Amino acid sequence: MGGLCSSCFGSSSEESNLMPSPETRRKQQLEAAERRRMENETRGIKDPERVKRQQMRSEEMQRREEEAARAGGGQPALRWQQD
Repeated sequence: MGGLCSSCFGSSSEESNLMPSPETRRKQQLEAAERRRMENETRGIKDPERVKRQQMRSEEMQRREEEAARAGGGQPALRWQQD
């Protein structure tokens, strides 16, 4: 019976095999944090690719409007002309 209890307690060398190195732990923690970040970004979104495309379109339109405002001195880029 005493042999059963002593088998529960491992030596320090066995314990060190169970614990990953600090570098490995950091890498695992970084991967887990990245997975959580990605999951939080897509939480509640049915189609994340569609949302990204919409954001890109919105940013592009905003950039074009800013360029047009700079080039036109604040006036609209297109003018209606009648012959």
